[in-house]
Amino acid sequence: MSRARYRLPVRALLPTMMLMLLVALFGCSKVDPSADRSGGIAADRLLSASDRALGASPAISQLDPGPPADLRTVTAGPHSLTLWPYTGRSFDGEPSDPMHLVFWGDADPLRIRSALMALDGDRTSLGLPPIPPFNERWEDAMGDVQTGYSDGGWSGSVVQLRLGQYEPLRVHLRLFQTGVAYGAGGTWTLGAAHFELLIPGTPEHEVLSWELARAIVLADLERAGIVAAPPVPSDPLIPGTTFRAINPFIYNALGDDLRMLVFGLTPPPVPATAPVPMPIDPRATIVRLGGTPDPAPGSWSQALTLPFAQMIPKPLCSDGPYDYVYVEGPVSLSRRSVVDGAGGYSYTSRVTGRLTITPMDVTQDPPVPAGEPYEAVIEDSQGGRLGFGLSLANARTKRIAPQDGGSELELTNLRVSSSGSNAYQRMTRCLEP
Repeated sequence: MSRARYRLPVRALLPTMMLMLLVALFGCSKVDPSADRSGGIAADRLLSASDRALGASPAISQLDPGPPADLRTVTAGPHSLTLWPYTGRSFDGEPSDPMHLVFWGDADPLRIRSALMALDGDRTSLGLPPIPPFNERWEDAMGDVQTGYSDGGWSGSVVQLRLGQYEPLRVHLRLFQTGVAYGAGGTWTLGAAHFELLIPGTPEHEVLSWELARAIVLADLERAGIVAAPPVPSDPLIPGTTFRAINPFIYNALGDDLRMLVFGLTPPPVPATAPVPMPIDPRATIVRLGGTPDPAPGSWSQALTLPFAQMIPKPLCSDGPYDYVYVEGPVSLSRRSVVDGAGGYSYTSRVTGRLTITPMDVTQDPPVPAGEPYEAVIEDSQGGRLGFGLSLANARTKRIAPQDGGSELELTNLRVSSSGSNAYQRMTRCLEP
């Protein structure tokens, strides 16, 4: 198949596109779930004794969950796969991202990873400019563990890839091993991709486009020479032609070039006063892969520290829509992944921070402090393994905010395993008013 099929509809991108992301945005984003490296915790004892000793109540407990609702079926050749057309953050069936890539054939996630990571960063033939993130190479990504579902049961996003650095812009791809064979020797793998930016003053990302990310992934798979047959669309899997929306404060700060990149030549006008829906093709793209390379042994690491300096809705124990806090302090992120000599893959990731929280009165203009500052602690860890029929992801988050009269806290733990030992629990504690 010719590369012209995947030429991206980009009119012109200027180097100044990077500068527009340096503006200060008034925005908010939930701290995404990170995780736990301890793979042997039984589903009914997911939260540790030390967690329970903190005195939190079990707000959510999902043990050995069944399938979500709204399952769909895709067909490729003589075989079909039933899947949930979304990713989730737990097992509650609440959609997070669209699952809009379906790979079959020689489609193991580790082999797809190897093919993408072997590419160079020259994408000028796709109509993309030679500037970050479009001229970079694929690497392992730091991101929250998400869940997927298919005939093979629940799966976790053990393999996550990024095109671009953590900031300011990147394409983020999650791959899900279904454990379902395709014929003799083949397999099904699911993918979810999005194009996103780092929200200034936070360690969080805002999704800008599903379709740009999908197009780049498909174009790079073709560049890697592993697309064995022309991709075909599925029947519509999700309702409508938009999915989720961009915070208007973020959209208004993007600049014309980036808005045209993600929305085409006639993007929604600025200033936007409401969330801007993101267009999406409701069909998944079904791709037959062949000739994917064996995983090469090695190790890959990333570490960075980002300053949190932003006013956000109070993330724990909020009293309502006007309950805002100013959060300030460094947040450190790290990740290490390893492919061993036998082709097995494992990774660990951590997020840590000690932040100063100041209550704010947002009914005044400008907002003013409404209470004494206090300290909050973030301690997240994450880990996973993939290979030889095993898929395992663990994700753990801890948020503790000591104050006069006690501590507010939230603890979560997520386990997704091909062995069927799946569980999600969240424990919370709020101070009495």
